[in-house]
Amino acid sequence: MISRPKESGKLNPQLLAEALVNGIFAKDIAALSKAITMVESTKPEHQGIAKIIIEKCLSKKNDTVRIGITGVPGVGKSTFIERLGKLLTSKGNRLAVLTIDPSSNLTKGSILADKTRMQELVQDKNAFIRPSPSGDSLGGVARKTRESIILLEAAGYNIIIIETVGVGQSETAVHSMVDFFLLLKLAGAGDELQGIKRGIMEMADAIAINKADGDNIKRAKLAEVEFKRALHLFPPKENGWVPVVTSCSALQNQGLEEIWSIIASYAEKTKESGHFRTKRQEQNKSWLKQHIETSLKMDFYTSPLVKKKLETLEEKVVNGSMSPFAAAQQLLQTYKNS
Repeated sequence: MISRPKESGKLNPQLLAEALVNGIFAKDIAALSKAITMVESTKPEHQGIAKIIIEKCLSKKNDTVRIGITGVPGVGKSTFIERLGKLLTSKGNRLAVLTIDPSSNLTKGSILADKTRMQELVQDKNAFIRPSPSGDSLGGVARKTRESIILLEAAGYNIIIIETVGVGQSETAVHSMVDFFLLLKLAGAGDELQGIKRGIMEMADAIAINKADGDNIKRAKLAEVEFKRALHLFPPKENGWVPVVTSCSALQNQGLEEIWSIIASYAEKTKESGHFRTKRQEQNKSWLKQHIETSLKMDFYTSPLVKKKLETLEEKVVNGSMSPFAAAQQLLQTYKNS
């Protein structure tokens, strides 16, 4: 159990952060979970602790592979991740899964049910599953997913899987923080070529037609051929990698070895070419810009002067006496002068 060091009866941020970091390095699940909670928290006192934790964890260099997995609801992402996860841990890997659950815009709540859908993986001592609510983050990716990855890698997890909510803007967000991007598709369920979004196809490093079992095997093979043809229409990737299309059945544990072989081959080739490292560096730049934007937004809305003026200007915008543009300009000027 992680103790909460105190100084003069108050929480000592520095000591608590160091205690959590030491726990993370020692592969203490309780410390890791507590640290991620600190990172995800919006409370100022927790953010100070989180900053110390992240900085110390960044110094812990590990040879890791980050995998993004996406697909429409019903494609079988949870089953696929559980079966692939069991395969990876059986090979001696330590696996962490970050699943992002959509939050309700009305109640702000989320189901966080992925742990209940991955019962076998939850019980695996070499696996760690962390469901997080997307909150108001654009695209359904948890606000602090990047920071959580740093903590997980410092805790010794060498493979990190990030599952997106579904297809949409979340793909761009997840693609900007992983090494390998896997798109799961279905055959015979309206999810063939007519459902392709060009951007998602271009981002994919591999496409797997899931549920290729029973009466669906023939349709899956036809879809596989169609996707292979479609990929030839896209320009080659900068790293020289040619996206692979395959089929699998997570339910029947078929085709998963091949998919892991594809991912491992990708990692090996891009590390040899130097692109693996270059991509990580570009992602760090993206992380910097995202953090600046998030911090500015938070600072803007917590400014006492802005909060005081916002309610008045909102009423004027609602009743039509002022345009949203003019109101925004006033608020921004107020923020600059504060």
